Amino acid sequence: MSQRLISIVLPIHNQADQVTAMVEEYEAALMKLPVPHELVLVANNCRDNTWDICQTLTAKYLNVRAVHTPRGGWGLAVKLGLREARGDLLCYTNSARTTSQDLVLMLLYATVYPHVVVKANRKIRESWRRRLGSLFYNLECRALFDLAVWDVNGTPKVFPRSFTKLTGLKRDDDLIDAEFVALCRREGYPVLEVPVFSTRRRSGKSTTGYASAVKMYLGAWNLRQEMAETDGEHATP
Repeated sequence: MSQRLISIVLPIHNQADQVTAMVEEYEAALMKLPVPHELVLVANNCRDNTWDICQTLTAKYLNVRAVHTPRGGWGLAVKLGLREARGDLLCYTNSARTTSQDLVLMLLYATVYPHVVVKANRKIRESWRRRLGSLFYNLECRALFDLAVWDVNGTPKVFPRSFTKLTGLKRDDDLIDAEFVALCRREGYPVLEVPVFSTRRRSGKSTTGYASAVKMYLGAWNLRQEMAETDGEHATP
């Protein structure tokens, strides 16, 4: 582990048509940072040739590494990438949505405030349905976990490795972001939300539909119960 290294975890699922351009764009922008970086590509449950392309990119770029898992899941991919990351400053983000400008902005904030969690607060959604669904979910999480953040799922999320609870996330699914911010609240990790206005999506469609949204709403309640039980166990003498 280097004290002068930023690790950026990029979960990738069936993105063969965009992963090369994405890495090239990120690399060109990240080279402007005042500290070195590494990209950790996490190919999860890919049914196209994404993994082959990732391996090609690792041969082209010395600071790009790639790992593969046959299992799917946003949370699973995030956890796998964080375990592989070598840096002292850790980041993970939605590679399909994050522009290089937004990524660099978050990382610059994090280098200036190295003992703070820095995360994006997406201000714009593609449709009124997504705006309404996001509002409901964020209000639910704010109430359940006593949060101050406004965009639970907003990425990039950047944090120092010294915030050890965040390197031990447990969720394998989309609720890992709710777990992340709930742990920040419980552990007293300060959080800085930076507004992001980009709506660009590289390609493909979001996997969040009505069924998955309902699952997240119910899952937030279950996560609250799980964390309460864990807190109770730790408090038992």
